[in-house]
Amino acid sequence: MAHSSHTSHSLLRKRGEGIATVSFSELLFDLIYVFAVTQLSHYFLHHLNWTGFLQSAVLWFAVWLGWQHTTWMTNWFDPNIRSIRGILFVLMMIGLLVAAAIPEAFGERGWIFAFCYVAIQVGRTASILFMLGRKHQLTPNYTRIFGWFIISAIFWIIGTFQEGDMRLLLWAIAVLCDYTAPMFGFYLPFLGRSDSAKDWTIDGHHLAERSQLFVIIAFGETILMSGASLSEIEVWTAPVVLAALISFVSSLAMWWIYFDTSSEAGAEKIMKVDNPGLLGLKYHSIHVILVGALILCAVGDELVVNHPLGHMTASAVFVVIVGPIIYLIANMVYKWFTCRIIAKSHIVAIVALGVLILFSSYLNLIVCNALSVSIFVFISIHEVIDSKKKGHKKIKE
Repeated sequence: MAHSSHTSHSLLRKRGEGIATVSFSELLFDLIYVFAVTQLSHYFLHHLNWTGFLQSAVLWFAVWLGWQHTTWMTNWFDPNIRSIRGILFVLMMIGLLVAAAIPEAFGERGWIFAFCYVAIQVGRTASILFMLGRKHQLTPNYTRIFGWFIISAIFWIIGTFQEGDMRLLLWAIAVLCDYTAPMFGFYLPFLGRSDSAKDWTIDGHHLAERSQLFVIIAFGETILMSGASLSEIEVWTAPVVLAALISFVSSLAMWWIYFDTSSEAGAEKIMKVDNPGLLGLKYHSIHVILVGALILCAVGDELVVNHPLGHMTASAVFVVIVGPIIYLIANMVYKWFTCRIIAKSHIVAIVALGVLILFSSYLNLIVCNALSVSIFVFISIHEVIDSKKKGHKKIKE
């Protein structure tokens, strides 16, 4: 899919030599995001209200966008080249500070979070521009990206001098800039806009695999939260152990729904379409919601394991039932993007979870979670049976 001018630079991946693989340096880079996801889930667990949710959402989008743009960089540029690997390692170091500052991002360490995030986005883009030079075909695209990061940086930095809701508002605007700018081709006056078909010549398999690895990180967090909560409880009563096992089954069922068919189809679709850059953008735009939903589910798992017989409060309903609903909706959109199919089983499950919300006030945490998980198990079984039926049809044809 790459244009010949894109392969004319020594730092770029060599296209047409098989599928671009994920390098070990990229896997090492992801470890910082394992820590960041853990920090985010703990932050929301300790601020389980609407303000805490909005704050966590802004922080999560910032974390994801830092990772996303680095992923696109390593899609174009070869991470096995020392200079690109060096950029990755510097981004890791700054990313560690970003993740470590998350618990106090809306407190005393807000300036650390914001300045380090800006350093990641602006610094990475400036480094690439310096290495590309003025005449390369990717330079105008990266110049526009650089311009948008400068715009969002203004809101990030001004936000550090504000407190409470004003900081949240300014940072939300900054995140919105970074999230929506690619949807308009990073349009800027005098610089124009990037053409996704010509300027975003990505390797679909690499982009899909990188996203799948991040989803694995999020699933790891759901299991980690349940296991860590269980290990910290002194007396293992039957409800506590049962709650941990139910949470584990929940992680398996959600994993199955995503990885059994969707993820592989997504990789193949991006590789075959005429405009892989545009599909890649949609792919990442929905994955930030999908992985965010998994973080909500991880918070729900820890809440249930710690208080299995507790009452279903509004915040509990949000993480135990609404989190899975968001996950299913994101999966539905993802399947539509990649396969142009409407997952009817997901619609049934969303309706069932909606009904569960209506009766949740009569249930305790463990029962409500068990019913929620049983719905996911139903979808997983349905997906298996449905895929077998489709397989038999293909054989007959």
